[in-house]
Amino acid sequence: MMVKKNGLLAAGAVAIVATLALAGCSAGTEKADPAKNSGSLTVWVDAERIDALKDAAASYTDETGVKVKLVSKDNAKLKDDFIQQVPSGKGPDVTMGAHDWLGELVTNGVVAPIELGDKADGFLDVAVNASTYEGKTYMLPYAIENLALLRNADLVKTAPTSYDDMIAKGTASGVKYPFVVEQGADGNPYHLYPFQTSFGAPVFGTDADGGYDSTKLELGNAGGVEFATWLGSQGKKGTGVFNTEITGDIAKDAFTTGKAAFWLTGPWNVGAAKEAGINLAVDTIAPPSKDAAQPFAGVKGFFVSEQSKNKVAANDFLVNYLGTEAVQTELFKSGNILPALSASAEAASADPIIAGFAAVGAEAVPMPAIPAMGQVWQFWGIAQAAVINGADPAATWTKLSADVTKAIG
Repeated sequence: MMVKKNGLLAAGAVAIVATLALAGCSAGTEKADPAKNSGSLTVWVDAERIDALKDAAASYTDETGVKVKLVSKDNAKLKDDFIQQVPSGKGPDVTMGAHDWLGELVTNGVVAPIELGDKADGFLDVAVNASTYEGKTYMLPYAIENLALLRNADLVKTAPTSYDDMIAKGTASGVKYPFVVEQGADGNPYHLYPFQTSFGAPVFGTDADGGYDSTKLELGNAGGVEFATWLGSQGKKGTGVFNTEITGDIAKDAFTTGKAAFWLTGPWNVGAAKEAGINLAVDTIAPPSKDAAQPFAGVKGFFVSEQSKNKVAANDFLVNYLGTEAVQTELFKSGNILPALSASAEAASADPIIAGFAAVGAEAVPMPAIPAMGQVWQFWGIAQAAVINGADPAATWTKLSADVTKAIG
């Protein structure tokens, strides 16, 4: 079974449009009236992106009279601080965050829905889908990241057509590792998910609206057992390609020193590969089975606090300022991650590395944001690590499904 596709470029190529003015207003989206929305907005943002928002903040103040205060926050503490402070009225009006926080934020009652209006059509499908929870949009998306297959083009000249072809090409190159992927003692299901989906075993099924349904746990289906069997064949008792001793640092060192031909990783490691002088190519993830290898898509964006006293202005600032091509492009420059706005994404894809990640993202699916995902993470990686290290695949996977089902309740 194929996971429901929310392709990054599913609607086809989108023409690059002229840069939108920072103060431009989307028809169908309420624009803040300076006479009615005086006061201020406090926006939490991480240090890497604060400079990218300064012009938008200044333009918004000039246009509306609403002051925008940008506050730099530690990304690691941002979510917990937001959840703790909003109920007391001490939190910000707007915070930066990730789409997979949504279930927790909504459950805690700390975020308010936003209205994208006709601006929604300008964003990549996966970005809008990831920003939606139980039929309501809660996040203004600005970036999308997913895994892809990095290839040392000096070692292997052409992209692999399958997992077996990848291993064969990597082995023929004569390096120590034909392929590396981060694992570790507790496993790493995020990195192995593309292979699992190739066997038709998504984590959850979907409801009538296309959202994930926690009552439809599918990772333990027949495809999941087939995946586990395959995973075991690639582990300690098989080819040894998958190894829980391969940490993120070891995988990075192997590829950047020319000891590995292929590396399954995300855009956050592209800089290290380039700095090492690797002749880099980005390929579609090589599938081990009949379906495409679909990675998770992680979408970054901005949320409005449920306790904000200026929700109209906050919505206006997000949709009509941070949702413009100019700002989305500036945010891209600050992090080099594919923009969520279609026009900015098309422009960024002039870079073949970005284009490569975007092409893989065409098969990506949003990481589930529903609270039940916490129960999945609790058992998932440990089960995968056990299979890699030689545990019985079918028995281990069946127990994984039973443990998750029981934990969800």
